[in-house]
This record gives sequence, C-alpha cells and structure tokens, in this order.
Amino acid sequence: MSVNINHTALSIAVAAAFLVTGCGESTSSSSGPNFDITPAPNPTQNPNPNTSFDQQALLKNITDNIITPVFEQFSTASAAQIPEIAAYCQMETDASLGNATNEQVSATRDNAKVAWRNTMNVWQQAELMKVGPLVDNEGLLRDIIYSWPVVNSCSVDFEVVNFKAGVVNGQPFNIANRTPSRRGLAAIEYLLFNEQLNHSCTTSTQPENWDNQTDEYRKVARCQFAVEAARDVNNSAKELITAWSGNNGFASILKAAGSIGNQFSTELEAINLISDGLFYLETFTKDGKLATPLGLQANSCGSQACPDVVESVYAHHSIANIENNLLAFQKLLTGGTGTGFTHYLIDVGDQDTADSMSTDVQLAIDGVQNYQNSLAETLVNNEAQVTKTHANVKEVTDKLKIDFITSLSLELPATSAGDND
Repeated sequence: MSVNINHTALSIAVAAAFLVTGCGESTSSSSGPNFDITPAPNPTQNPNPNTSFDQQALLKNITDNIITPVFEQFSTASAAQIPEIAAYCQMETDASLGNATNEQVSATRDNAKVAWRNTMNVWQQAELMKVGPLVDNEGLLRDIIYSWPVVNSCSVDFEVVNFKAGVVNGQPFNIANRTPSRRGLAAIEYLLFNEQLNHSCTTSTQPENWDNQTDEYRKVARCQFAVEAARDVNNSAKELITAWSGNNGFASILKAAGSIGNQFSTELEAINLISDGLFYLETFTKDGKLATPLGLQANSCGSQACPDVVESVYAHHSIANIENNLLAFQKLLTGGTGTGFTHYLIDVGDQDTADSMSTDVQLAIDGVQNYQNSLAETLVNNEAQVTKTHANVKEVTDKLKIDFITSLSLELPATSAGDND
C-alpha cells in the first residue's frame, strides 16, 4: 500500500468535496458570501429575526465553557504524551543494548500509544473550534498540529533521517522550520503505530541507506523523532493557548464583539465565525472521513469502498475521531449547560430545527459508539453500517446548511458556498 498516494488522493477529494456530487446523495443549493443563489426560507421561519436574544451570553458561554476548556485539555494531553513517548524510546534504546526485554518495550510503547490517543481525542474536538489562532495564516497553526488530510509518511521517513543526522540542507535541524506534513500528530501516529520498519517512499527519491540499517537502529531513530515531534506539538498547543487566552487574546475579542474598536462590528459577526467551525462536520467528517472511504466521493480505489483512505490508517482511530467531532458539534450546538445555538433557534421561533438537530446529532453519536471494529475493517465486513453513519451525519449537516443558517441570518463559510451536496 502506498500511503502517500492514497492520502494525497484523499486530500484532493476533501478539497474538492463541494465540487463533486456524491453518489446516491440528494442535491440542494445553499447560499453564502459572493454566491447568488439563496435558498427559499421556510415560511414558518423569520430569515431576518429581530429578537431580544442575548447574543453576548452565547459568545461568552461558548468561549469560556466550551472552547477554552478544550484548548486547555489539549495542552495538558499533549504535554502528557511527551514523557510516555520518551519512556518508550528509552526502552527501545535499552533493548538495542541488550538491557531490556521485548515485553518491556511493548508495555512502554502501549503507554505511548494511549497517550497519543488521549491527545488525538481532544484535538478532534478542537477541530470544530477553528476560530482565531486556528484560522489565522490560512490555518497554519492547525496544520502544524495535525495536517490531515495532507499527510505524507515518506516525508516523515526523511525527517527521521534528518533528525538523526542533526542537519538538513546544510543547516542545523529545527523541526519548527519543517512543513506541517512532516511533523505533528499525524507523524507521531505513523512513528508509533506503523509496524513496517522499511521506508514508505515509492518514488526514486528515498532515504539513503535506511532499509539497510538494523531493526534496532531504525526503531530507536524513529522513536527519537517521535519524542521531538511530541515536544513540537506541545509547543504549538502552548502557542494556541497564548493566542487564545493571553493578554488581548482572541477569546476576549470574541466576548467583546460589537463594542467600539472591536474587529467584529456586531455580535452576530462573531457568532457567524463560530458557526463556520461547525462546517468541519460537513467538509471533513461527512465527506473526507466517511463519503470518500465509502466511494461516494472519488478515491484512489476508483469510487468504491476503500479502507486504505480512512483518516487513521495506522492507529485505526477513525471512529473515535468521528465520535469526538460529533461530541464537539453537540457541545457547540446546545451550549452544554449554558447558552448555545439551540437556544438561539428557539428564540427566533425555530423550535423544530433546534429539536431535530439535537436529536440527529445524538443519533449519530449513538451510531458510532456501536462500532465493534475499526472503520477500515467495517468497510470490508459491514459497509452498510458505515453507509448508515454517513447518512446520520448528513441529516445533521443538511439542516446545518439550510434551516440553521436561514433561521439565524448567518452566512455559509466560503468553502460551502455553491455546494450541491
């Protein structure tokens, strides 16, 4: 299997998600900035609500009680994975010298894998909270932390060699200068979970002499770079916290929306930015993580079910990722124990959308929690279950694109303008 080629195809499929109509999916037109087709509003809804809803309460609750805790949890989890990966690497080093058993290596590696899973679980919730620091500079900080769907295991193989040598292109190696697909959580997954020690490059450019090294050498070199990548992820997490919660951080800007001098002239503009993040569930979860592996969108297997293009090829963590996407969506939608979008919908007279979206997202969560095997295995053995998951998520995103947006007088994100799915 060529991981680089498969994931490149997935990246292209996600990027083109709204230019391709998926097989067997219904079509509808949606409006957005610079898009001149406006969906007909539901006659029971007011497309320009003039209510007394406390928009600031929504902004404050989502900022302080939903987004901030997730960012803080990610910083904590990413810090916790460093010593676990370092302990595993030390054991690999000891084993290479004959001072540790295979059982000891396996135990510490399992601990490192658990720490990675814990970190990824939190990050998959943060993926729906792409505001401020995570969208600035075209989402560079987000991509540095987790570059999927742009992943390249061959590039990671080269970085292992570069880090071992301590130089790259004649300069001292510095992971902070490397491109996103060579670092981050996706690189750590490859290094911890991939059992194949040979490089994964399929082109003529390959890591020199790598496949001729001993197994012990390659295991140590890989885990050493995994430690470096884990430190880098935590540095990015700290950068995110500072940009979000520090002095004049983006959290304070969101909560002060509509005030004089604020970058958001109205509170609704800031609310619209948060709603944009919800569309991760449409573009990436529904299309990239489900429709593409199912073959409903083009993939490298020729528009048929393709286990090789699931999100988490090595850790088989795809279902947990989808579950956490849905859990984050649910938190933002309902506001948890505070004010959320459902309260806003009810206030403008759209109880039906508030209720149906809440019900639909819970059904989707229940569905993914019933999986007994990985997404890749389920695609092979029970494709109908994955098809049902896709349909469940689509129920949520269809209402998001039309009823939700129309009732709250919001605009679709640019990536969704003109979508025919």
